[in-house]
Amino acid sequence: MDHRLKSGLVARLAKERGYARRPAGGRTRFALVYPNTYFVGMSNLGLHIIYDLLNRRGDTACERVFLPDRAELPRYERTRTPMMSVETQTPLSSFAVIGFIVSFEMDYFHLVKMLLLSRVNPHAAARGARDPIVIAGGPCATFNPEPLAGVVDAFVIGEGEEAVAAFMDAYHEGLRLGEDRRTLLRRLARVPGIYVPSLYTPSYAADGRLTALVPAAGAPPVVRRQWVRDLDAYPAHTVVVTDDTEFNFYLVETARGCGRHCRFCMAGYCFRCPRNRSLAVIEAQVREALSYGKKIGLMGAAISDYPEIDALCRAIIGTGLSMSVASFRADSVTRALVESLAASGMRTLTLAPEAGSARMRAVINKGIEERHLFTAVDLGAAAHIPNFKLYIMVGLPFEEDADIEAIVDLAVRLRDRMDERGCAGTLTLSVNPFVPKPFTPFQWMPMADKKRLDAIMKRIVTSLRRYRKIVVHFESPKEALVQAILARGDRRLSEALIRAAGRRGAKDLVPEMKAEGLSPDFYLTRTWAEDDLLPWEHLDMGFTKRYLRQEYVRARELKETPRCTDGCTRCGVCGSAERKVS
Repeated sequence: MDHRLKSGLVARLAKERGYARRPAGGRTRFALVYPNTYFVGMSNLGLHIIYDLLNRRGDTACERVFLPDRAELPRYERTRTPMMSVETQTPLSSFAVIGFIVSFEMDYFHLVKMLLLSRVNPHAAARGARDPIVIAGGPCATFNPEPLAGVVDAFVIGEGEEAVAAFMDAYHEGLRLGEDRRTLLRRLARVPGIYVPSLYTPSYAADGRLTALVPAAGAPPVVRRQWVRDLDAYPAHTVVVTDDTEFNFYLVETARGCGRHCRFCMAGYCFRCPRNRSLAVIEAQVREALSYGKKIGLMGAAISDYPEIDALCRAIIGTGLSMSVASFRADSVTRALVESLAASGMRTLTLAPEAGSARMRAVINKGIEERHLFTAVDLGAAAHIPNFKLYIMVGLPFEEDADIEAIVDLAVRLRDRMDERGCAGTLTLSVNPFVPKPFTPFQWMPMADKKRLDAIMKRIVTSLRRYRKIVVHFESPKEALVQAILARGDRRLSEALIRAAGRRGAKDLVPEMKAEGLSPDFYLTRTWAEDDLLPWEHLDMGFTKRYLRQEYVRARELKETPRCTDGCTRCGVCGSAERKVS
């Protein structure tokens, strides 16, 4: 073990406040792993929530492990030093349970690499009685765990607060009874929301399509997503305070889930229904942040949709703290919110129209009109915010060339509006290729090919080049294509993923797939049939495949689906019956 790397972790811990270092003793040692750098991972609120939940138990000692940054990683590889925990610098392989938080597809490669570097066998089937149980949770684990099915022993489907405690109870009961690894995994599979992929056998047709996923005796045929009904019952705020984070804020969650029905958004479907914390609970969490003097970072799907946002802004500013937001919608932003952000030093207001034309916004059910965008610019200008940023997607289903021209036209007119209102800053377009995601109405749709995405990028950049204060950032189409393969992949990808992670990561996924006899186009450019068995169909998000297909048809017909309301049973998450969309 390299002393310099170990000393670096000790120094990092010394700069933190709020961490837990439990004596192991009779406690189960649990490594909570974020498969990206400390700088990124410590800005993930889910990590703080699960870390606190586990360390409140009397039978568990939870410690954090992160991917070394780019400067450190070569030294880990050269010295063959395993990944170590921040709290006690314990090697990853020494923990009884390794729990990954998986938020992004590109982190799949990091997950496998961390196991490889720590000398934990990345093949789940090859791990024995003395090896850790490897589990994974988070958004990616919830919507499609299959590409990691050959790596991970068990997945948490849904929100961890509801499932992790029951998982640990079952784990300890299995230990008490002296169960072997396979028997223990069968026990864990009986916990609501826990999916153990080794207990399911897939079958494929000659053309590669999945035809069946058969559960072993005792394993549930369907694994149902677990979700928190009452957010106030579970605190959700920064637990370990450090300055070394991507977002140097004290994070506080205002709400969870979204009822806006944007048809491209996996999170909008997999984290239904929309739930708000009470203002009193949020205010109490804000007061807890006073001793740290940090800016409050409000977290939620759309902060401006929080019903008491103006009162919350007044409460935060009234404490003397400043604030920032994860996101807001142009059609619900208020003057009080914008003025509070400006008073907190915000220099850029970010809007997410996602598309330039009204037609495409109808396809994706965005619900934002141009007047909302211009009003947001006016509010920002009045509050002396100089810069604006737009999130745009291209390659969307049913997209036409005119929709790309509309992006350019909208950007120019918004830039003109900024000039009229005296905004001397920059308008930035963050343009991202659309990636079809499971459990959305577009899950059947193909990914736009690289040739088209490159042409769109060239068209937008060329058209806006002459505007000095419009900047265009375009996500790499190559990376987006890898995301799409992993988002819609099945468990046959596991071996290619393991091999790619041992080499250059995402750059080697396609070559390794081809070596395994897998075609990338099978996952990318093929339009899946309505009756195809999808790799994630054994997971239940609370709504039906039929409901998603109805939304697909409504997208094609440019029909609006209204936002969630109290008492609605349209999708089925909040009620026992699915009501036909009229």
